Amino acid sequence: MAKNVIIVGTQWGDEGKGKIVDLLTEHVAGVVRFQGGHNAGHTLIIDGEKTVLHLIPSGVLRNGVECVIGNGVVVHLPSLVKEIEGLIANGVNVEGRLKISSASPLILSSHIAIDLARESTNVKIGTTGRGIGPAYEDKVARRGLRMSDLLDKNKFYAKMHTAISFHNFILENYHKKPAINVDEEVDHWLKLSERITPLIIDTPAYLNEMNAQGKNLLFEGAQGTLLDIDHGTYPFVTSSNTTAGAAATGAGLGPTDFGAVLGIVKAYTTRVGSGPFPTELNDSIGKHLAEVGVEFGSTTGRARRCGWFDTIVVGRAILTSGITCLCVTKLDVLDGLETIKICTGYKLDGKVLQHPPLSADDYVNVQPVYEELPGWDEPTVGITDYHSLPEAARNYLERLQEILDVPLDLVSTGPDREQTIIRNHPFN
Repeated sequence: MAKNVIIVGTQWGDEGKGKIVDLLTEHVAGVVRFQGGHNAGHTLIIDGEKTVLHLIPSGVLRNGVECVIGNGVVVHLPSLVKEIEGLIANGVNVEGRLKISSASPLILSSHIAIDLARESTNVKIGTTGRGIGPAYEDKVARRGLRMSDLLDKNKFYAKMHTAISFHNFILENYHKKPAINVDEEVDHWLKLSERITPLIIDTPAYLNEMNAQGKNLLFEGAQGTLLDIDHGTYPFVTSSNTTAGAAATGAGLGPTDFGAVLGIVKAYTTRVGSGPFPTELNDSIGKHLAEVGVEFGSTTGRARRCGWFDTIVVGRAILTSGITCLCVTKLDVLDGLETIKICTGYKLDGKVLQHPPLSADDYVNVQPVYEELPGWDEPTVGITDYHSLPEAARNYLERLQEILDVPLDLVSTGPDREQTIIRNHPFN
């Protein structure tokens, strides 16, 4: 019987989802990306070779695996074509395996210009400046362009002219920025579309057919739960739903088509960009986590903020995504620390909370409540047998599992595909 598994991040993104998706694609016929845009990046290291993906599902590095970009993903055509060409240049077989939803919204240069103009003001969200938010705004306002518009060149020209004229009005009159040349934009995109239009399909029908044939599918999320537009630390969030429910809406299948939800979580916590971060460490330990964990964004290169593991954050992810099992990544980054802390609650106005505050604004006022555990000196890098881990490392993992009350089925002990402990396989 086929099984469909959703993979989501349980913190503020950058949890190492790409590696785990790549690892599990050995057991699937297809990988589906269901939200986000090229503001996200998944870094894969296979046999020591590094590959960074932004739009194309991580399953592309497994021959024979179908890769589907769902309707929940906003697509910047120049970036997608560049990514395709880069993979082909590195010997990756992309042709014939990549499919794109006809309903995927398009990110135009004017979206990017508006995004950058907003971030140049004193009121910053900390976006990547890739035009993601403005593209989702146009989708909801029902004035956006979709992938299917590329199939009719005359209609595409008219729709793009209307869209960019509207954006130029905002750029010139509100932001006092230069306008985008519509004709140059249309010409560039129509040339790129010749490469892309053969990939456009009816993804709900395509995925339903794979289901009917009994084929396993993996649904790949981007970012993390606390960046969800509804359930995250609003307004310091992304512009899409990053929780597991978005797999249904962003791919076109029903909720009953999914069998499990695997949450990916770092052995500590990181955040990139602005926004609250209760367990952030601005000390030598935070610096250690950043340096050993190589905590720099794969898309932007921005340094990530680092802190202790936060069970309130991960607990909220488990609740909102119905997570059935967890994978802990970057355990090896904690090697050599004398003491390790776990945040087990937030103190606010004299009370200890076991859930996030009702107002996201109160995140900045909470004080983390910590539980301390002894660290370990022995290296965990590359260990693939759970019982070979240092006793203190096992105690740490088992304490996390006890607090979160979700099975900890996988542990990543290094960046390479093979550096993984599998206690229980999600596709079993």
